[in-house]
This record gives sequence, C-alpha cells and structure tokens, in this order.
Amino acid sequence: MAAALLRRALLLRRVLPSPSPTPTLPGASAGRLLSAFTASQQNATTTVDLSSDESRRRLLNRLVYRSKQRGFLELDLVLGTWVEQHVHSMDEPNIRALLQVLDLENPDLWKWLTGQEQPPEDLNSNPVFTAIKSKVTDNLTKHASPETRSTPGQPWVRGWDDIKKGKDGPKYGNQ
Repeated sequence: MAAALLRRALLLRRVLPSPSPTPTLPGASAGRLLSAFTASQQNATTTVDLSSDESRRRLLNRLVYRSKQRGFLELDLVLGTWVEQHVHSMDEPNIRALLQVLDLENPDLWKWLTGQEQPPEDLNSNPVFTAIKSKVTDNLTKHASPETRSTPGQPWVRGWDDIKKGKDGPKYGNQ
C-alpha cells in the first residue's frame, strides 16, 4: 500500500507543472543587496536629529539601548552604565563620537578599552572613547591588584584556576 502511494505521488509530481522560480532583480546579486542594506542601516543609525524634544528623546533612548544590548556582557555593563550617566548632557559632536564608538566591533573595543591592545590613532582622538577608557582604567586600578592583570599591550591569559599555580596546574590559564 505504501509503495502504491509513493508511485502515485511521483506520478502527480511529473504531471503537475513545476512552480516558477522566484523573480530576481536583473543584475542584482545577494552580495550587492546585502551591502546596500547594511549601508542603508548605517546611514539610518548615524542620523542625529536634535531638532525637537521628541526626536532627541528617541535618539538618546536608542543610544542607551545600543550600549546596553551589545551581546558582550562586559561591554554591556561598562558602556551601558557610562552612556546612561552621560548621554543626557551630550551635545551633537559628542553624540556623533559616541556613535563611532558604538559602531566598533565588541572584541576589538574591549581590548582597546582594557589596554590589551593599542587603539587606532583616530580612536584616541575620540573624546567619548578616551572618557570611557579612563573610567575603565580607573576601575581596574581601584579594584584589581596588579598581579591579576596582564602587562599593558598583552592579552589576558590567566584563568579561573590560577590558584593551582603552585601545584600541578598550568602556569597560565586553564589549559
């Protein structure tokens, strides 16, 4: 019985016309469409409209949300707290500087803020980045002993099991 049903299904498939392929734009490839979409998204996020109280409120709320919902917990906490405290007193050039910081990739931004890597020169001249970096540096100095930190310019390689250092554990990290 199952074989008979299978034969009938195959027969119907041969008899019925195949669906037409999905229409595509002439000369448009997926890569070009994606790049056009991302370019329009970037232009939409960099628009700074402070003409009315409502547009300013929406922009500031969007900036706070973007700084708290990056998907990188440490940056969510550091950036979200700093932006929430300072965004309401920012003028247009500082908001544009904040937008530049928020457009950076998470791993790079974290390494630059914590001093594991040197940031690019144009980022060193960004007032928002330098303010956040000084806040992170001050917190590291206040709350972390020097032996728990890596040397400046070096990645952090220490792990949660550093207490085993004297025993049979690894010298660095949790290898």
